[in-house]
Amino acid sequence: MFKKILIATDGSDIAENAADFGIKLAKNLNSEVYCIYVVDTTAFSSINNETLWQNLKSILEEEGKKALKNVENKVKNLNLRFYPVLKYGNPHEEIVKFAKDKGIDLIVMGTSGRSGLNRFLIGSVAEKVIRTAPCPVMVIRKGIDRGDVHEG
Repeated sequence: MFKKILIATDGSDIAENAADFGIKLAKNLNSEVYCIYVVDTTAFSSINNETLWQNLKSILEEEGKKALKNVENKVKNLNLRFYPVLKYGNPHEEIVKFAKDKGIDLIVMGTSGRSGLNRFLIGSVAEKVIRTAPCPVMVIRKGIDRGDVHEG
């Protein structure tokens, strides 16, 4: 049913929690695991200083590589096919585009848990992915017990 699972991460605790759910599901279904980190270039599009942008981009790339490596380490001994992906752009757009391009069957991601006016003004990557994804989206919120995915 879910042969290709895409885990979207930003390196946060909530994203790690979601990754654990996605990995556990992938293990149970013997699915391929794709993991995507999107360097959000939209947040810095107004920076005119090229040197400053390159420094910020370098820092964000390192954070992305670290987040992808954390998920890869969770998958390492589970005999699953794992594909890390680092993209640049608007996070929800890149996640949805990747899912379409690769024929992803399920997207697993965390949510920040924002509510009320803050969510209305800022929006949520998870909410935008849910509205535009070509496949089901499993959203893991803060406080959900992830269980032990490192067995067997």
